[in-house]
Amino acid sequence: MIKEAIIKLSKKEDLTYDEAEAVMNEIMDGAATPVQMASYLTALSLKGETIDEITASAAGMRAHCIKLLHDMNVLEIVGTGGDGANSFNISTTSSLVIVAGGVPVAKHGNRAASSKSGAADVLEALGVKITIPPEKSAEILKKINICFLFAQNYHIAMKYVAPIRKELGIRTVFNILGPLSNPAGANMELMGVFDQSLVEPLAQVMMKLGVNRGMVVFGQDKLDEISMSAPTSVCEIKDGWFQSYEITPEQFGYTRCSKEDLAGGTPAENAEITKAIVNGTEKGPKRQAVCMNAGAALYIAGKAKTIEDGVKMAENLIDSGAAAAKLAEFIKLSNEI
Repeated sequence: MIKEAIIKLSKKEDLTYDEAEAVMNEIMDGAATPVQMASYLTALSLKGETIDEITASAAGMRAHCIKLLHDMNVLEIVGTGGDGANSFNISTTSSLVIVAGGVPVAKHGNRAASSKSGAADVLEALGVKITIPPEKSAEILKKINICFLFAQNYHIAMKYVAPIRKELGIRTVFNILGPLSNPAGANMELMGVFDQSLVEPLAQVMMKLGVNRGMVVFGQDKLDEISMSAPTSVCEIKDGWFQSYEITPEQFGYTRCSKEDLAGGTPAENAEITKAIVNGTEKGPKRQAVCMNAGAALYIAGKAKTIEDGVKMAENLIDSGAAAAKLAEFIKLSNEI
């Protein structure tokens, strides 16, 4: 199928859902050659991916991953990366606040690709054990409402395409498939993207993949998070419909900062930033960025009636010590199991 798909794409023709899924199955089964995979990914990128092509590719990737078995409604908060901002780990820090608010989070992530510190890197620096068998991660999720799913331990079939992606060195469909391929099958999601043009299409993809409450966000300063330094474009998903709007730091009572104020560093440096935020010692833009992202997620999960209420709730969860307690609990349990 991959040969036929390359021919279609070279003519700028879209693939059907079934065709795109069949190609992904070939790639994930190790049946495609390196040259075929490189040609396919390049041709698809040059043509531009359709909603069906992205959805089918994500479905194929999900079908080949190791699943986290559970019976909970769980949330994913993640950015695609590739924004070049080198910000601190906003999503990972936000997840600790969200969990403190009673929302189960299955955080799916990897080591850094385009930044200095990925989710796996900062959690490891914080003392969380990241290489845990799926059944143990499910146990942790059930006990404390949070777990970390180290991508390379769940998406084993990615070994076939990983060297191709690295050698190509260009953005491909895989840049957006990771956040759509949570092994826990998260049915709530806050996803940040690196390009304005992806916001509405990826909201539609998320709906097709079974997300019933979610948001796709793009900081207009090119941040793949809800931004403290610019307006943020939002496409919200709620039970089969979606709507687009903008949010700004000012509507939450915050003063807009510069993008540099959100900068991170090494995993060790980012771990210190995360600890300062959840411990309540960091009071500036970094804390506020976390409160906005966590607040939006608390709203998505139905814990707050509005995003504004969610942001206030996030502030209280930090100030009360609940977020810090959740981090301590996560570190302890991950190392005991």
